[in-house]
Amino acid sequence: MRRAILAIAALLPLLQAAEFPVTDLSRLEVPKGAAAKTTYKGTPALKLTDKDGGPDESFAILKGLQFHNGIIDVEVSGAPAKNADPTARGFIGVAFRIQPQGNRSEMIYIRPTNGRAPDQLARNHSTQYVSPPDWGWQRLRTESPGQYESYVDLRPGEWTRMKIVVQGKDASLYIGDAGQPCLIVHDMKLGDVAGGLALWSGPGTDGYFRNLTITPDK
Repeated sequence: MRRAILAIAALLPLLQAAEFPVTDLSRLEVPKGAAAKTTYKGTPALKLTDKDGGPDESFAILKGLQFHNGIIDVEVSGAPAKNADPTARGFIGVAFRIQPQGNRSEMIYIRPTNGRAPDQLARNHSTQYVSPPDWGWQRLRTESPGQYESYVDLRPGEWTRMKIVVQGKDASLYIGDAGQPCLIVHDMKLGDVAGGLALWSGPGTDGYFRNLTITPDK
């Protein structure tokens, strides 16, 4: 009976909206980078950084959670670390539908430093969809210029709300309280599959996360 109750409890995040405690490190698996509970701009937060100085990406996988369709709502703050390469942009976002082997996923992230860049082309690269390892930003930008990235107003180091709505092969990104998405993807490369979910920060980034809520599509 106890095992049955535990099994039902484990399924609850799949059946209803649930806030995930990102500052509870026991609920996270961190195969890349370093994770720490901290206070950032006055509120508890999860911090993700390069391990041992990097530069490399950082992952915090949510243990025991499978995601198919629904809404991922989280506040993030990304900025280049002090020792970051000049190409760092404060990359930060969410990987979802992570496949069992762990090397394939869908991902949507932002480049906060690009949000108010003086160059329009850089601004147009403020948001990004990728599907590693086969569909990185370089390939998508070369084969389909402008289709998988867009402009949105961002500021590095400030809390930014990201809402990602996923349905089938479609995904839409909303920033802040906007009623319209700033990025729309109609052909996610993994197809209509389910998988794991992780918080992500890119090379040379000090990344912070709070207020993660996952609302599955019933």
